[in-house]
Amino acid sequence: MAFFLNSIPVPLKKNTADKPALRMTEVKSVTLPMLMHKGTPATPVVKMGDLVKVGTKIAEANGELSSPIYASISGKVTKVCDYLTASGERVPAVIITADGEMTAEELSAPVVNSREELLAAIRESGVVGLGGAGFPTHVKLDVDFDKVDTLIVNGTECEPYITSDNHTMNERVDDIEYTLNAFKQYFGVKHIVIGVGDNKKTSLENMKALATRVEGVEVLALPSTYSHGSEEAIVFHTTKKVLPQGKLPIDIGCVVCNVTTLAEIGKYLQTGIPLVERYVTVDGSCVKEPQCVIAPIGVSLEELFAFVGEFECEPERVVVGGPMMGITVPSLATPVLKTTNAALALSPAETKFPKESPCIRCGRCTNNCPLGIAPAAIEKAYAKRDVEELTALQVNACMECGSCSYLCPAHRPLVQTNKLAKMLVKEANN
Repeated sequence: MAFFLNSIPVPLKKNTADKPALRMTEVKSVTLPMLMHKGTPATPVVKMGDLVKVGTKIAEANGELSSPIYASISGKVTKVCDYLTASGERVPAVIITADGEMTAEELSAPVVNSREELLAAIRESGVVGLGGAGFPTHVKLDVDFDKVDTLIVNGTECEPYITSDNHTMNERVDDIEYTLNAFKQYFGVKHIVIGVGDNKKTSLENMKALATRVEGVEVLALPSTYSHGSEEAIVFHTTKKVLPQGKLPIDIGCVVCNVTTLAEIGKYLQTGIPLVERYVTVDGSCVKEPQCVIAPIGVSLEELFAFVGEFECEPERVVVGGPMMGITVPSLATPVLKTTNAALALSPAETKFPKESPCIRCGRCTNNCPLGIAPAAIEKAYAKRDVEELTALQVNACMECGSCSYLCPAHRPLVQTNKLAKMLVKEANN
């Protein structure tokens, strides 16, 4: 199998890259689901009627694979209720109605003098993987760094539209630098590689300047083609190591962290301010004035879009994340989560599904797959419900980037079939 050698050119549409981020300071309410990360939902520690401030802890981490949640506005808890997530899971949620003041808690920087205290601080910050994965960061970093030869900082951001990490590298260099120095001091990290898309000129300059101040930092300009931002691809393109199927980067001596994740850790270590807001790219053909917005976590997409102005036309579909791997949301009442890096309002012309036609066996799906798997063959095996053949074709290696579907001239729903095939294999093995 050929690994990580392929990428595809997609329209970048980085419409907000050169615009300064705008901060939302007035919102009506926020809805904070207790599951905004991979793992176990947090447990609410507030009740209806409680008054909260920005930074008030409203939910404790429930076990190791969990993350605490904090109020992103000041106001009153008006409801603690069930919430239906995009994955169909029901979890508790805390709804806060704003008092219009955005009054902040009196917070102080955590005391950190050891590896253990640094991990505890990262856990308490509420930070999870902010590139979209949402894995609790304190768990990812709780490894033996004597076995780690490279910390990889992911600043590629290769999906169309999204500029959230780009803004982080332009506006929060000091926070990133603080975190890297803390990692070097308490984790013993010696070699750090920052991968940045070569279309991000200012970000590259900023990261290269950072590298002159922090020993052991190397900056690589990576081609701004899709999907160089995936974990598998960035490991290969920064270290030339292949991440075997079913393995984690730590298994080959690497740890990968998103650049905005590092910035949020740095902010918390310096101020004690937990994760309560994040950069969100607000764009799409229906958005008249695209902007990158610093939005309170939990604000509805309706309020978020209204903040940047009226729609150019009525959206046919709203996607959180990028157009290649993002998720279509059922309504504009959907809140911004910790992992929300973009909200895209797309027109009917952009979202209309082309009519499928029979496979012409052109090989584009296989030739352009970043992992070298064969989506057309997987489609045939799935039609026969052949679990053994699907396993042999390594369907579980699929990272669901959508390159195959994007390039298919017959408009076959290949990535959707890959997802279904993975579910079939999982069910068969349980």
